[in-house]
Amino acid sequence: MTTARLSDGPDPPAPAEGFEPGPATAAPSRFAVRAVLAVLWREWAVFRRVWFSTAFGSILEPVTYFIAFGFGFGALVAEVAGLSYLDFIATGAVAIGVLFSSIFPALINGYFRRKEQRLYDGVLAAPLSIPELVTGEALWNALRASVVACATVLVAIGFGVRPDPTVLLVPVITVVAGFAFAAAGAAFGAVMRSTHSFDMIIVGVIVPMYVVAGTFFPIDGLPPALAALAVANPLYHVVELLRAVTFGAPTGAVLGLHAAVVIVFGVVAWGVAVRLLRRAVID
Repeated sequence: MTTARLSDGPDPPAPAEGFEPGPATAAPSRFAVRAVLAVLWREWAVFRRVWFSTAFGSILEPVTYFIAFGFGFGALVAEVAGLSYLDFIATGAVAIGVLFSSIFPALINGYFRRKEQRLYDGVLAAPLSIPELVTGEALWNALRASVVACATVLVAIGFGVRPDPTVLLVPVITVVAGFAFAAAGAAFGAVMRSTHSFDMIIVGVIVPMYVVAGTFFPIDGLPPALAALAVANPLYHVVELLRAVTFGAPTGAVLGLHAAVVIVFGVVAWGVAVRLLRRAVID
């Protein structure tokens, strides 16, 4: 990432002979919107080179869900939770797209940029702090996830789903949810020691998140222990928010509860990611 000095003062003195640079350092308390925008600009510059492969997968994935579950399994199930199974799986597909489009880039890029490429060492040598870096990358992944969500909604409409006008709230919900999941992915990426850890995180965390979240089936029929696990799952609350605004009649109290869970999860995940990345890169 190309950076410019923020000061017009004299150049700092040259390091003494035999000086060996230490770990990257960054001002722990500094937070500037301009720096976050610089991170966003860098992510956009990188994305422009790989946009086609990303867009291809983002469109093909929901199409696969709708064909396999909506027309395949949906032919065997007439109605689920008061909705046709195609409508039910549509909001689940949107939520899964948000999860995958935010947590995977944050997890994978976070690990390789820190551990393999040492990119964060160079980035943090600029006037950029850990909170600014985490916020910028998480916000970029959130924006990408929201675009994927909107594309999935359009695909669902093409398959016959007829949402309510309140579906226009989907971008707002998915940006907040995408930021939360991206921050969680950054936190995991900050503690990974090798690529072998990907299997543990994917199988142990991500797969249970999207399976037990009301995406493919309601959680009402689950055993009490699994139902409690589903309620503690932030993706479940994202699914419920999406289903409420897409197919109607949500109450303020219900929406407020689900939104509060997602927001609190995002704040906590962001704080953990900042702390763990600072420990991994600086301390």
